[in-house]
Amino acid sequence: MFLRSLAKAAVMAVAALLPLALPAAAQDRLRIEITEGVIEPLPFAIPTFEAETPQAAQLANDITRVIAADLVGTGLFREVPASSHIARITSFSSPVSYPDWKAINVQALITGAVSVDGSGRTNVKFRLHDVFADNELGEGLQLGGASSAARRLAHKVADQVYSRITGEGAYFDSRVVFVHEEGPKNARQKRLGVMDYDGANVQYLTDSSSIVLAPRFSPTGDRVLYTSYSSGVPEIYMMQVGALRPQKLIEAQGAMTFAPRFGPDGNTVVYSESRGGNTDIFVTSIGGSASKLTNTPSIETAPSYSPDGSQIVFESDRSGMQQLYIMSARGGEARRISFGEGRYGTPVWSPRGDLIAFTKQHGGRFHIGVMRTDGSEERLLTASFLDEGPTWSPNGRVIMFTRQSAGAGGQPSLYSVDITGRNLRRVPTPGAASDPAWSPLLP
Repeated sequence: MFLRSLAKAAVMAVAALLPLALPAAAQDRLRIEITEGVIEPLPFAIPTFEAETPQAAQLANDITRVIAADLVGTGLFREVPASSHIARITSFSSPVSYPDWKAINVQALITGAVSVDGSGRTNVKFRLHDVFADNELGEGLQLGGASSAARRLAHKVADQVYSRITGEGAYFDSRVVFVHEEGPKNARQKRLGVMDYDGANVQYLTDSSSIVLAPRFSPTGDRVLYTSYSSGVPEIYMMQVGALRPQKLIEAQGAMTFAPRFGPDGNTVVYSESRGGNTDIFVTSIGGSASKLTNTPSIETAPSYSPDGSQIVFESDRSGMQQLYIMSARGGEARRISFGEGRYGTPVWSPRGDLIAFTKQHGGRFHIGVMRTDGSEERLLTASFLDEGPTWSPNGRVIMFTRQSAGAGGQPSLYSVDITGRNLRRVPTPGAASDPAWSPLLP
């Protein structure tokens, strides 16, 4: 059984508010289990945050809208529009008239205020109210940062609200590195971009002078690994996100290196190396020497560490068709975990350690799917002409991937879906985009 699926969380969110009025002992005994049901998004209200200083008026409105968009975008929440509000929040310190919010079926109420001090620092404070229990859900919180970071402050508030209601980990205050694509299919130009998880604040890390593929964040989010064709063959590079100075990670004369991914320690990199027509998986420490982990006459690629760093999942055609295997992080014998019909590839271990996401090709369609780490409980979340390359949100509840449209003029786009297969959404990007990789939560 999953620890908690997002399908259950939407319904459980309503129940999660109710026990707060009970004595602590009663709360400890209370357990709600929902096995089936239609998801009904939780109705919430978020009046525009109060601007406590004149400079904060626009910021207050912008921050309020980002918080609302974050919550609605999960598919678990429904905003009750301001036109339906009976009560008016005139001041952050004013008492809340809970009956007025109950009357329009609001179950969670978010109130807040924004100010800008003399140094230009933006301060945001908020409260989350359990309307039907007539009290606050958790303690109020105040956050601060530069005015240029107002969207991050909004994401942080939304993360707090989301986590308090659903019990899930946060993921809004994160970024995604991806490949921006331009031009026709036979002359595609590619460069690395990085953006907020919702597609805002796009910045470019490379130019389009050479093809780049498969960027991957470090566990601390400050570095990116990727594959570049700047020399004419695929080679692995690493870049400090803030410095934009790429450095070649591996010198492998006469070989091609690709599909890199950081280990949980941030100093280890696992990758594929192709030499003499054979492709194996290698591991290296940054600045150190490489070790070979596989040694078969087949293609082994797309390695991904378990969160504790003890195991690696990868794809191999050693059985005659692309399938998924798990081996020790030190190499050695691997066990096959995929046994369904079709081809499996691009496996990625969930940050929670409970699931592996993958790409599956079967019956002329591509799918994004998940399975347990022993290969059981396989579930396909999407289906289209071409879906590929899953990446996990920091809390392990949402997957982002590339979807390619059909036809000569088909273009790749980024999409996200939750682990129940619900809430499929296109992620806005400035043009065609592929190869997303989610960062950890930002510090």
